Amino acid sequence: MVKVEQRKLRNFNQFGTVDDVIDILKEQFSTRKLYMKYDVDKREVMINEYNPDRTLMVVTDPNYKGTGDIIIYGLSDKYVEIDLEVIETLGPGYYKCRIKSARRATEGRRDLRFKLNQGEAVATNFRVSKHTIDLTRFNVPTSIKVVIDQFQSGNMKFCDIFKIDVFSLDNRDVVLKNIKNTGKTLFIEDVSNPESYRAMTDDFIDIAGIYGSDLEKIIKRNVEKGFKSIIIVPVIYITEDENSVPFAYLQAISKNETMGIDRVIELKDMSFKLVDRIRDANTLLVSVHQQIVDISRGGAKLKITDNDLKKYIQKSKGFIFDIVFKLQAPLTIYGEIKSVSTDTDGDILIGVDFEGNSSRKDEMKRFYDVLKPMESEYKSRLIKSMRNSKK
Repeated sequence: MVKVEQRKLRNFNQFGTVDDVIDILKEQFSTRKLYMKYDVDKREVMINEYNPDRTLMVVTDPNYKGTGDIIIYGLSDKYVEIDLEVIETLGPGYYKCRIKSARRATEGRRDLRFKLNQGEAVATNFRVSKHTIDLTRFNVPTSIKVVIDQFQSGNMKFCDIFKIDVFSLDNRDVVLKNIKNTGKTLFIEDVSNPESYRAMTDDFIDIAGIYGSDLEKIIKRNVEKGFKSIIIVPVIYITEDENSVPFAYLQAISKNETMGIDRVIELKDMSFKLVDRIRDANTLLVSVHQQIVDISRGGAKLKITDNDLKKYIQKSKGFIFDIVFKLQAPLTIYGEIKSVSTDTDGDILIGVDFEGNSSRKDEMKRFYDVLKPMESEYKSRLIKSMRNSKK
């Protein structure tokens, strides 16, 4: 492997002594399989001999081309990981090793994970964000700014003055700052009427409360500018973390007539359409088939070979994709990336947790129904294999 990125870390307890590690290897992994960590082919590892000096003779695939020390892992009641120092290479795939450290996960794996045979299922219809919109600092990519500018140009007839702008990090305008922080709407139906500056409901900003004794100056200024009504609606983006972030605003000012609550509703609807445009412009749809290496009820490991996906998928926190089981309709899943590995061929292994699903009714239930007989078959094979190994 040439690159490994572990995004979602397990919680571990360290083993106290080398003897503790040897004991668990003898007791729990004499029949259970051990594997080489960060290896694309998931090569099996065997402890061939336990030496009196507490070193191990480790055997794996003769074609394994490891560099330096190795990490092996296995699953008993909980996930176990062991760091080994290679003292001597005795032949292809045959090493004398010293135990450096080891750890066991604090929690057991929540679901049984198993390999899929060729043709059982594929991952396809990937929807991946091209850019990460860092809304915490209100940095918006140029391509998204173009969408905003085009949307503004197409809606200039909404009222006399129409503007869309991104909130700045150091905005000193108290009203815009309030909108950014609360996600509430500004609505002044009649700029000459002080009552219009009070919030109708909790969804609106109380301009009268913000300006206090200075409200008369604000009214006078708006009247002198020839304004009749003012509406400012925040543009709220739902991030990959499913947080709502007001990152821009739509401002509508009328000089010829007053605007009522119906115009506020129109402007809010417009903000939703703008978010849809931004999401569409920022989403890459790739319909190629990619291999599902292994799967469980809670996650999967995918092998990514498509160049477009390689370019964008590693920058994402997660992505939406379809799982298509043989003779089944597609299941739409949101996968949060928990690990990324790149092999020597430049292909990527992505480990994902299933953090959500599409809006289709009973989508995840159907997924579990499809997976259940596959789990049962895998368990039967596993039990049979363990029984044979004890003979």
